[in-house]
Amino acid sequence: MNILVVEDETNLADAICKILKDADYDAQAAYDGNTGLDQAQSGNYDAIVLDVMLPGIDGMEIVRTLRSENNNVPILMLTARTTTQDKVSGLDAGADDYMTKPFEAEEFLARVRSITRRTGDVVVDDMSYGDISLDTESHDLSCNGRSVHLSQKEYDVLCMLVSAQGRVVSKQDLLNKVWGSDAEASENSAEAYVSFLRKKLGHVKSNLQIATLRMLGYRLEMTNQD
Repeated sequence: MNILVVEDETNLADAICKILKDADYDAQAAYDGNTGLDQAQSGNYDAIVLDVMLPGIDGMEIVRTLRSENNNVPILMLTARTTTQDKVSGLDAGADDYMTKPFEAEEFLARVRSITRRTGDVVVDDMSYGDISLDTESHDLSCNGRSVHLSQKEYDVLCMLVSAQGRVVSKQDLLNKVWGSDAEASENSAEAYVSFLRKKLGHVKSNLQIATLRMLGYRLEMTNQD
């Protein structure tokens, strides 16, 4: 499970990431609101730990933006503010839980487990973007009446690209999310599975293509139609 930590106090952000990694989560930190929102919108994370007071965009605005985009990633908000109204404001903005600093690692991890368990309550039959549909149960890729089955990693890679909705997904994000702690995975692994997916998109005659953006990563784009 991949978790994004958005916290401008770098020592605290790194300490939270260590707590998560010691509990067998994958975790990455963003140290300002603008970077945090950009990463949160990538679709690469299973949960977000989000500070309220951030340089750039604050945590409340990040939550409101994500929810307005129908992004339902579980969010645990962190803040030094302790009033009931502050907690109510965070929850009303769309956060799943609210925790005040300082906190104990055990309670923090329990809160993370709680918000990530809730994702199992939502059942999504398929994902779609452009002219393709991806069945989340059968892992079949469909387009205009044609379909092809995807392997687990093909499915995981395409899920990330579809979830990004045309935004760029970096190779490193693909490796972190799809291959996790697999020490043998490399950028060549991502390149190979993108190549497999390009062939399958061609097989179902989709107008979507996986574009490579040098030094940045991949994104789904519609081909020009005459």
